[in-house]
Amino acid sequence: MKQKQLQIVVGSTNPVKIKAAENAVRALHPDAEIHCHAMKAPSGVAEQPMTDADTRQGAINRVEWCKANADADYYLAMEGGVDEFPQGPATFAYVVIATKERLCVGRSAHLPLPPKVYAALKAGEELGDVMDSLFNTINVKQAGGAIGLLTQGHATRESIYRSALLLASAPLRYPELY
Repeated sequence: MKQKQLQIVVGSTNPVKIKAAENAVRALHPDAEIHCHAMKAPSGVAEQPMTDADTRQGAINRVEWCKANADADYYLAMEGGVDEFPQGPATFAYVVIATKERLCVGRSAHLPLPPKVYAALKAGEELGDVMDSLFNTINVKQAGGAIGLLTQGHATRESIYRSALLLASAPLRYPELY
């Protein structure tokens, strides 16, 4: 029996985001042969989004750009950002999984940030660079990220992105309910 082939486009060249996207689509279609294409898609927002709204818009912009520039079965994007909440500053991500017809947006859990990390972000630094400096790591944003460091590896950027994508994909699993 011939395996179904799916083309997916990820609006990033970051290996963590690519792996999360591929694994999320694999969960939707466990028997499919998945061909994953990474694209450097512009977010249209700051390198380090500092609000919930900008973070969400960045993820949507990346998917919309991919849809305009590639033909695929699924388009996915993840945008990490930070914001200040009543309980303090935190980092989180917005995720988008889309087909040509449908756009599904989700959000990850948030991770509280130490005050000195948030102060550095407000001063214009990027989270990955701040965490590399604080924990003496190199390019942590293409590995476990701040999430991996602050949870001592119990969660990672990839695991959080994958979970958020799986939740966002519910309308694709049950379109008749949505």
